[in-house]
Amino acid sequence: MPEVRTAPLVVEFPFTRSLGPVQSAFLTGLRERSVLGVRGSDGRVVVPPAEYDPVTAEEIRELVQVGASGTVTTWAWNPAPRRGQPLATPFAWVLVRLDGADTALLHALDAPGPDAVHTGMRVRVRWAAERTGAITDIACFEPERSEPERSTGNGHQPAPHSGEFADAVTGITAPARLDYTYSPGRAQSRYIDALADRRTIGERCPSCRKVYVPPRGACPTCGVATDAQVEVGPRGTVTTFCIVNIKARHTANLDIEVPYVYAHIALDGADLALHARIGGIPYDQVRMGLRVEPVWTDDGRFPDHYRPTGEPDADYDSYKELI
Repeated sequence: MPEVRTAPLVVEFPFTRSLGPVQSAFLTGLRERSVLGVRGSDGRVVVPPAEYDPVTAEEIRELVQVGASGTVTTWAWNPAPRRGQPLATPFAWVLVRLDGADTALLHALDAPGPDAVHTGMRVRVRWAAERTGAITDIACFEPERSEPERSTGNGHQPAPHSGEFADAVTGITAPARLDYTYSPGRAQSRYIDALADRRTIGERCPSCRKVYVPPRGACPTCGVATDAQVEVGPRGTVTTFCIVNIKARHTANLDIEVPYVYAHIALDGADLALHARIGGIPYDQVRMGLRVEPVWTDDGRFPDHYRPTGEPDADYDSYKELI
């Protein structure tokens, strides 16, 4: 039986966004150990606060302060925390309706085990030691072992709040990350093996005769298996491209000075363009129709980049169907 290839892959995109007045007040409030909600048109207090009324869709701004204690409305036990989750030890994901709120806030509950968690239990916020104006300023919730805390100073009633703080938080960077294990399957395993020999192979559909690179194992148009291997390239044509002006972070194999160019390249003999970096030419001289060839490093298992061949540019009609 052939070896099954696997590799860990990470897709990460830190998204930077600005905050409106409601979200700014909410996150700044967390930094100051206060939880703010917003009152909707039906009188309900929404926590976390929404910028638009869930009933009428109108903009809402009436901020109120709610308690730092509340009641668990539902929960699920997490026996194996993953990277980046609030706690490193097993914990419960809980929805907590804070005192004075009418909706529930999702966060982690630090509990010794699932037997210690139940719907209706009283919990309170455990504040992070260092707070920056983010949801992580709530380190987690913990069981409340004493008389319920009323940080509003008004029993269960939410207290009006101006939403004004010194040095308000106006923007956040939200990290989005997906870790998974990839198995390429037979078609792409053959493709990877060929790259190790500095060859590029695709697979031809027996029905429409298109050659797919990288191969997919089946034709997406005809829905039939593509078992016939075809060697393509190594040269190809730039069909379209983009200029990258943002430097990749935390990526050891992409430490490239910006700006640089990533392009779709139709290899000779292929009916599908693959993407790769263009080098050996100033970024502002890359163009559609540019003829390119692969450049390999001494120990590389795939081309490091593509560079111009010096040939005349390809005619637009020869690659227009591959854009």
